[in-house]
Amino acid sequence: QVQLVESGGGLVQPGGSLRLSCTASISIGSIDDMGWFRQAPGKQRELVARVTGGGSTHYADAVKGRFTISRDNAKNTVDLQMNSLKPEDTAVYYCNLRRSILGITRDYWGQGTQVTVSS
Repeated sequence: QVQLVESGGGLVQPGGSLRLSCTASISIGSIDDMGWFRQAPGKQRELVARVTGGGSTHYADAVKGRFTISRDNAKNTVDLQMNSLKPEDTAVYYCNLRRSILGITRDYWGQGTQVTVSS
């Protein structure tokens, strides 16, 4: 059973920063893409940022230049540093592990952590 445990959410004022962290219960490596998604009320879950097993990163246009994703395979963690936060960043943020083995892909999700940006 793969578990992803997120931490670091909370309430922050516009322009502030938060750092989200996700720890996997299994060893992660080059076959694993790690990512952060978010879901705001009444909206679909959307990709925020992803880092591949090879270390390539991808960001949603809405967060480019403000958010930074990083992973540490030795610690089985993926972090999301969020700067210059805006009210529209308010959402539940979910950690994602995508593992591909022999052409079969499986997604694993954390329980989510609330991020609220408000004055």
